[in-house]
Amino acid sequence: MKPSPASSASPAATGPLVGLRILDMSTVVAGPFAATLLADLGADVIKVELPGKGDPLRELAPHKNGVPLWWKVTNRNKKGISLDLRKPDGMALLARLLADRDVLIENFRSGTLDQWGITREWLQAINPRLTILRVTGFGQTGPYRDRPGFARIFEAMSGFTRMCGEEGGSPLHLGYPISDAIGGLFGAVGVLSALYRLKEEPAARGQEIDCSMTEAMLRTLDFLAIEYDQLGVIRTASGNRSQYAAPGNIYATGDGKWASIAASTQSIFVRLCAALELEGLLADLRFRDNPSRVKNRDVLDAIVGGAIAKLTLAELRVKFEAHEVGFSPIYDAADIFADPHFIARGTIVSVADPELGNVRMQCVVPRFSETPGAVRSAGPSIGQHNDEIYTALGLTPEEIIRLRGIGII
Repeated sequence: MKPSPASSASPAATGPLVGLRILDMSTVVAGPFAATLLADLGADVIKVELPGKGDPLRELAPHKNGVPLWWKVTNRNKKGISLDLRKPDGMALLARLLADRDVLIENFRSGTLDQWGITREWLQAINPRLTILRVTGFGQTGPYRDRPGFARIFEAMSGFTRMCGEEGGSPLHLGYPISDAIGGLFGAVGVLSALYRLKEEPAARGQEIDCSMTEAMLRTLDFLAIEYDQLGVIRTASGNRSQYAAPGNIYATGDGKWASIAASTQSIFVRLCAALELEGLLADLRFRDNPSRVKNRDVLDAIVGGAIAKLTLAELRVKFEAHEVGFSPIYDAADIFADPHFIARGTIVSVADPELGNVRMQCVVPRFSETPGAVRSAGPSIGQHNDEIYTALGLTPEEIIRLRGIGII
């Protein structure tokens, strides 16, 4: 069914961050994702793009009728303006925009803004309490600070990619740039932490936040460094098997479907054995505890996989739910949209968009009992809110026309 036309007006912001004002000058995924997480919770975010060309994320698939779909989610809940801040007139407008903003988010290569004259000193001369989040691949210091970066590089350097893939096979990249999302999460946490300090210290100067996506990805791999430091162990790929608990794998059911199962504690293993009528495993010394099961996981996987292969997915669900064993079918996007739990919780929400009509995307995470956030709008078109934002700055219609004519906005 063709979507109905949608208004460009957005509902009023709700959420615990209403009143927080952010200028997002970042591009592609990690920086914009950090800003959008805060926008989802009520922050007023202005997204800045170059006139005409816009954010490179617009070029990435998928598209519908030339409209970039990824963009619509990564930059939702923002107002979009165009501004060439490399030019004097653009810098002048940037200064006016920053005067009442709390946070600036950027992810240019380290030192790029400094070369344009947009230094920390310049920024905080305008707004001394401005918090500046800088999201880069390798950080603001160190021998790699000037290197260009992409998600796959950060994932490879963090050790993550080496842990993915089949045992004995080549390392494997995931089908989504997960390090961009991880870096964005750490960036958003950094912003909130810096703002809390300013709340507690009213006379404090705003600070810079140096968020390296490679370091964020490495931090996510909790045990990787300490295991090597203390045991000399280097983690490599193990296929779909859990590297720290057994049984934990993806198993084929008798009707040709797939289920992901993890028995990460002793009590769950006991319940799994009961569900699959494999109680005899509990007396086997090879499987007496989790370290023993991990050591003998090849044998254990063959036994568990053989039992599961005799059941349909529906039969397996009944048995595991009765014994409280955690498992999930391997979902695709259609399964997510149809799942009754996701439907009941409103995990996929609909939002009006002037370019595409009504579009559906993920809900706001996490949920707040008293001040819930909301998806108010999908990502804006290039310069969609130029007139609104620049008029609010005090520019006349004639000035806006002039700046548009010379490519500043």
